[in-house]
Amino acid sequence: MEPRLERLAVIDFETSGLSPASGCRATEIAIVLLEDGAIVDRYQSLMNAGVVVPPFIEQLTGISNAMLRAAPPARHVMAEAAAFVGATPLVAHNASFDQKFWDAELARLGLARRQEFACSMRLARRLLPDVPNHKLGTLARQLALPATGRAHRALADAEMAAWLVAHLERMLRERHGIARVDHALLCRLGNVAKARMPDFLNRLAT
Repeated sequence: MEPRLERLAVIDFETSGLSPASGCRATEIAIVLLEDGAIVDRYQSLMNAGVVVPPFIEQLTGISNAMLRAAPPARHVMAEAAAFVGATPLVAHNASFDQKFWDAELARLGLARRQEFACSMRLARRLLPDVPNHKLGTLARQLALPATGRAHRALADAEMAAWLVAHLERMLRERHGIARVDHALLCRLGNVAKARMPDFLNRLAT
């Protein structure tokens, strides 16, 4: 029987800017639970953190300040999101960005992250070195991943990243002969130098 793949929580934030260190806040979160290559559950919400979204971000995401004023408080949303994730291993595309906001928003609740993030962008750079670039939209088109909706909305991007992770897990099993693909391996692979990747994958297969 094919080995069962553990459940992963794939996260995407939309935000008011690039970094919580400069006072930016999350404006939307989506979490997609991926298990055995399939999406099994979802959580999504806008969140009112009391910030004003600049016009260029409003145009990029389609999330208006009026929408945020009507959204539930950020504390309430993040408490729900943290409960939804629990101890499930985390994944994000360009994870360093989402990790900063996840950590910062949890800290406002007096909570701390319990698990490491794997990064689907770093994985794609190592397993798919020949694509034009490793932006989520480019990878989705190159790999003919399922359409998920408007880019730069949290649920559409989280679902697209989840389908990408499912594709990469399948590659590792079917193309590279790696029987056990888990979150710990995804994290390890993201840190392997590109030049060492073929040898590293060969050793895992044997």
